[in-house]
Amino acid sequence: QVRLVESGGDSVQAGGSLRLSCEFSGYIHSTTCMGWFRQAPGKEREGVAARYLGGDFTNYADSVKGRFTISRDNAKNTVYLQMNSAKPEDTAMYYCAADLSGSRWSICPLSSQHFGVWGQGTQVTVSS
Repeated sequence: QVRLVESGGDSVQAGGSLRLSCEFSGYIHSTTCMGWFRQAPGKEREGVAARYLGGDFTNYADSVKGRFTISRDNAKNTVYLQMNSAKPEDTAMYYCAADLSGSRWSICPLSSQHFGVWGQGTQVTVSS
């Protein structure tokens, strides 16, 4: 059974940086899409970044392009989200998710409906 555990959430000043980690246990194939999502109070969950566990293709929401980077360390069973130039609007609960359906995408989607396994979330607060 696959389990995802996020960590690294914290409070940071605008313009600062933060790195979120998603450690997974259980077998995940390299063709699996891994994604980062976030949800702010009163707002819908939105996709932030996604990538295949293997390969180098990545997908980013327009709001974070050029600021956030999704990466993975397969030796550590961990997917990261590096957040640079943080903005107050980045404040949200951040979730890691995996698409274990076996679907093959040209590029991993940012729609939460495609992801069936979720972590418990880690809180990020960016103050101005």
